[in-house]
Amino acid sequence: MPPSDRPISTKNLGDWGEALVADWLRQQGWQIVARRWHCRWGELDIVARIPDPDPILAFVEVKSRRPGNWDDGGRMAITPQKQRKLWRSAELFLAQAPQYAALPCRFDMALVARRSKIGIQGTSPTASPGLMERLITPQGERLVLVDYIPHAFDGR
Repeated sequence: MPPSDRPISTKNLGDWGEALVADWLRQQGWQIVARRWHCRWGELDIVARIPDPDPILAFVEVKSRRPGNWDDGGRMAITPQKQRKLWRSAELFLAQAPQYAALPCRFDMALVARRSKIGIQGTSPTASPGLMERLITPQGERLVLVDYIPHAFDGR
């Protein structure tokens, strides 16, 4: 099977989704502080600093999904158990990066969808205004940043 005809692996879909969100955050003027930061509790997908005048540190959980997923585009994947793991990971991150410890922090969610093909009449499925879309295969498959949810959960 030629590389362009192979199914996209879950890992690649996640990696591409995170890259799409990181690029979108940079376009919004945010500074990416860390990506795929690992600790014993798990991984922080993206840690981003929202710029002045009121800087905030956002821990961004990215959920990339294929068409027909079961969990409402990733919204249902952030269970109370996952929230606790993200909270603990964020605490360890701040302990290791004390320069950010004084900033207000929040937990955001980015929902990315893989679209199978370009839509009818050459148009692509649309995301919310201002969000990002990227072609990922020569066959017209695309990743779309469908939603960005600031303050997605409290963390405790």
